[in-house]
Amino acid sequence: MSQAQQLITDNIATWTSAILAKSSAGRGSSNKYELYGIKKLRELILELAVRGKLVPQDPTDEPASVLLERIAAEKAELIKAKKIKKPKALPVVSEGEIDFELPASWEWSRLGLIASYGNLNKVEAKAAKPETWVLELEDIEKETSRLLTKIRFSERKFKSTKNVFKPLDVLYGKLRPYLDKVLVSDEAGVCTTEIIPITCYADFSPFYLRCFLKSPSFIKYADSSTHGMSLPRLGTDKAVSAIVPLPPVSEQQRIVAKVDELMALCDQLEQQTEASIDAHATLVEILLSTLTDSADADELAQNWGRIAEHFDTLFTTDKSIDALKQTILQLAVMGKLVPQNPDDEPASVLLDKIATEKAILVKEKKIKKQKPLPPISDDEKPFELPKGWDWCRFGDIAHQITDGAHHTPTYIDSGVPFLSVKDMSSGALNFSDTRFISREQHQDLTKRCNPQKGDLLLTKVGTTGIPIIIDTDIEFSIFVSVALIKFPADKVSGSYLSTLIKSPFIYQQSQEGTQGVGNKNLVLKTIASFRLIMPPLTEQHRIVAKVDELMAICDQLKDKLKQSRQTQVHLTDALVNQALA
Repeated sequence: MSQAQQLITDNIATWTSAILAKSSAGRGSSNKYELYGIKKLRELILELAVRGKLVPQDPTDEPASVLLERIAAEKAELIKAKKIKKPKALPVVSEGEIDFELPASWEWSRLGLIASYGNLNKVEAKAAKPETWVLELEDIEKETSRLLTKIRFSERKFKSTKNVFKPLDVLYGKLRPYLDKVLVSDEAGVCTTEIIPITCYADFSPFYLRCFLKSPSFIKYADSSTHGMSLPRLGTDKAVSAIVPLPPVSEQQRIVAKVDELMALCDQLEQQTEASIDAHATLVEILLSTLTDSADADELAQNWGRIAEHFDTLFTTDKSIDALKQTILQLAVMGKLVPQNPDDEPASVLLDKIATEKAILVKEKKIKKQKPLPPISDDEKPFELPKGWDWCRFGDIAHQITDGAHHTPTYIDSGVPFLSVKDMSSGALNFSDTRFISREQHQDLTKRCNPQKGDLLLTKVGTTGIPIIIDTDIEFSIFVSVALIKFPADKVSGSYLSTLIKSPFIYQQSQEGTQGVGNKNLVLKTIASFRLIMPPLTEQHRIVAKVDELMAICDQLKDKLKQSRQTQVHLTDALVNQALA
């Protein structure tokens, strides 16, 4: 076993433990992740292959220089027979182009000298037969280059001109960057002109060429050699000029066999790692469900204690920590996070006070009279509330539920900030990239919608259901994509309302209540009808304090996870550098 192979197999744990979460926009956790270590291992295998470090050299192999002579002779015959055009002369590979040293039996060449890049045969639809294979870029999986589907002309009619390919042609997707779609054809067919069929001359292996075209060295060259803005492509001149490390024919075959073997190992590692991640997620889900199923705060404390003993092994992924956060929020609104105090004023009394206050404000014409909301039926109550708690609708506790400007105002360079969902998607007000309107426009908008410190904002278009309690005295206006909810802050904790809205119970109502197909909209009527869970005011404050405490623990877990990931990524990168040194 070579030193490079030893390094690969001795560090399986590092390759499989370097896992990165893919970023997700908006509310909710992302279930997606990137197996960074295995991805880097695949890249390393290909890079070692084309550097002559994956399999040992055999001194009895016919050197690559002899293969180059056969290729040149075959090309001369094809040109003489007028089967291919005489290509432009390409310069000899210079020292300045070479990034690494090759084994003694290898040779540097250029792609245009050893393969037919750019010598294309075209076909129109009228020449296609029903059984003709019609290949599009979408049929090839990104990164792996697996063929996802094989579609015939009878199923995929085409009108535009296509490129023709033969069996054992290398089919290279030239769209960049990072497209990385390359396969070897197993039968003849036609393909989009964004795929270039490449025929290897003499006995130059198309399977080795595929390894080279997928290697980090060539991908780096291709990505730096593209032209075009919206859909950059690798140009023909750049492609034919690419330098290729050429092994002896027999070593090409050994390289391809070893690459296939190690890629199969990567597939295994990938499947095992994904299965382990899924099993871990299932375990976390089961254990967290014991918390929400707890009968009371005492049972919850016991269940929490059992889970807390294994925090370091349970909550080791973004998904598991996000699930823990959601469980904490759900427990909070179910009345299971903190014990009840029988001396607290019941929520029913609190709701009566709010109703009385609203009636007075309506009589004084300080707020508008709202349409009566239907009572909450037993079918709408998914769980039983603690004694002293009560159900209500959002409209029952709100003095006003409205939204921002229903027309696009005239923007100016500076003035009053005008905020939309994009300025709130992080969960906080962001004035760094906002637009501005005149004070006159702002004053006109405040007649209907006047955001003030202590009010609640709720995103209602696009990424819906993000709550923000206004914590600034800065004057600003909002767009129609944001709802404004005014409520009696002396009777309802804004922090509790925010916690409640972030919980799975309200989030589900938010998602189910959206309307439209594309950019979904959460209408004001739906927001007003949201079912809320109201604890006594003093318990609201205790809930918020406990949630803050537990969320801080979750954030610590995330920081620890981030540091661990960085360590694994650094280890992975160090292994790659060591192997290529």
